[in-house]
Amino acid sequence: MAGSTYGNIFKITTWGESHGKALGVVIDGCPAGISLSIEDIQSFLNRRKPGQSKYTTQRNEADQVDILSGIFEGKTTGTPISLVVYNKDQHSADYSEISQCYRPGHADYTFDKKYGFRDYRGGGRSSGRETIGRVAAGAIASKILKELGISVLSYSKEIAGIAIDNEKFNANEILNNPMYMPDADAAKQAESVAQQKMAEMDSVGGIIECKVFGMPVGIGEPVFEKLDANLSKAVMSIGSVKGVEIGDGFAVAKSSGSTDNDGFEINNGEIIKTSNHAGGILGGMSDGSEIILRAAIKPTPSIAQTQKTVNKSGENIDINIKGRHDPMIVPRAVVVVESMVAITLVDALFTNMSSQMDKIIDFYK
Repeated sequence: MAGSTYGNIFKITTWGESHGKALGVVIDGCPAGISLSIEDIQSFLNRRKPGQSKYTTQRNEADQVDILSGIFEGKTTGTPISLVVYNKDQHSADYSEISQCYRPGHADYTFDKKYGFRDYRGGGRSSGRETIGRVAAGAIASKILKELGISVLSYSKEIAGIAIDNEKFNANEILNNPMYMPDADAAKQAESVAQQKMAEMDSVGGIIECKVFGMPVGIGEPVFEKLDANLSKAVMSIGSVKGVEIGDGFAVAKSSGSTDNDGFEINNGEIIKTSNHAGGILGGMSDGSEIILRAAIKPTPSIAQTQKTVNKSGENIDINIKGRHDPMIVPRAVVVVESMVAITLVDALFTNMSSQMDKIIDFYK
């Protein structure tokens, strides 16, 4: 299977299936000398693990990470870093009834047609558990960004149509509620709607917003490797994401040049923008202002309501999906979006090191 590797210099390859023995990631291109511990990685994985609240799947997985290579005496060695998380609580029997039919909203049909085979136990490689490797790699990428004074903040901006009030924005609140929202009042409202949908055996979607602070100017390439293009690809590669926008995004279609353009001015000897409709990226390159990205997350496709589908024999049938599923994907996907953004930024930063001959000469002097 192609397509499990992402990145050019800082490169990750994820592996494993939802109901296989383990899942993990190999990170290549990580510089030597970065302080890194299991705790650094585990703190990220804890944000996406199941069973955090009644709004996530009750699959009982601690998602404890183990470092197999690339770390010695608490520092990266410059060699490939291999990380593994073992599955402990697979209930493969929950999926036996859907082995011969295609679940609505899932990759069952397309996977089967492409490969002539599919792992129906939780979706195999198409499962949300594949993101374990992404998040583990994202923890390392975030450590690298921190060394450069760059930070990434992600949160649920909207769930089930309930959006945060920017006037009540409190970053410290994000980890204090199961919705991962920076607005406590909006989080309570979203919980109420989510409970109603759960009672109806239904699910909800939402929007994740990600902001990047401290990004230097000129990161990203101006043609096929645009920073916004690569960020969009990275986030769209997450299974539940159906749309990505940067800055004002789709709202620019209703704008005009006079209102959409970001002006420039000199402030304390530095060039800054007077607004940020572009979301921190101009011409495919970072412009020094805050990068703003949003991802639209679809409702969980595995619902207990009766749905129409077909089986492999070509018969129309009704299906009721059993098993342990998230009534919403949004909260656990927050750290996944953050991780893919961090990985993309690190790769772009490393690529940029060869953009000017002067920089290369200075490095090798």
